[in-house]
Amino acid sequence: MTLATRVIPCLDVSNGRVVKGVNFLNLKDAGDPVELAAKYAAEGADELTFLDVSATVDNRSTTYEMVKQTAEQVFIPLTVGGGVRTVDDVAKLLSVGADKIGINSAAIANPELINQIADRFGNQVIVLSLDIKRSERMPSGFVVTTHGGKRETDLDALAWAKEAVSRGAGELLVNSMDADGTQAGFDLELTAAVRKIADVPLIASGGAGKLSDFAPAVSAGADAVLAASVFHHGIFSIREVKQALADAGVTVRG
Repeated sequence: MTLATRVIPCLDVSNGRVVKGVNFLNLKDAGDPVELAAKYAAEGADELTFLDVSATVDNRSTTYEMVKQTAEQVFIPLTVGGGVRTVDDVAKLLSVGADKIGINSAAIANPELINQIADRFGNQVIVLSLDIKRSERMPSGFVVTTHGGKRETDLDALAWAKEAVSRGAGELLVNSMDADGTQAGFDLELTAAVRKIADVPLIASGGAGKLSDFAPAVSAGADAVLAASVFHHGIFSIREVKQALADAGVTVRG
């Protein structure tokens, strides 16, 4: 049986509000996260992803309350990332209604954290978020970045993705920092490269701008497609994305 391709709106949250910019710069207010989550769920979103882009200890209570309110209103899987540094952080987010947890910088700083989360909660809880840029200094041509793409690590993106999966990451969120917010299309080469080395579900992120951008990402190996600004700005709806995918022969949920 062919699994349906998931369509996932991403809500970048800062201080309790949804924000969006280009390449994580010039962030502008895009609305209330709980209201937007309910709207997208009603439109047919298969899952929702919240990324707290300004996560600090001070902001934790805001995030927990936002997740709790969303989970009470929205009954589709909810992934929450940003500022997750410990197993206890994961436990708290799951307790207020998150279904999956996105981790990025903390896993880079301490890869063993992936093993610890997987051992306690199961692989299906972990979504490893990969903010990737092209780089000639890496064997694969891709480097892992942190801090919204501002800092390059010394990690080859494909080698890190492979290690993370071996440690227990149950899903990979592959975000092209070169394409993010540009609406110029997904990075198909990056998607295909990660697909070759990872056997877990892969979410393509970064660059959606036209309805015709989504099906090629699935052809390149994505199990799910994620977008933000095109939904926040009303360029097109989730239903329109699903229709475009169906018209291209991709199986989607109704």
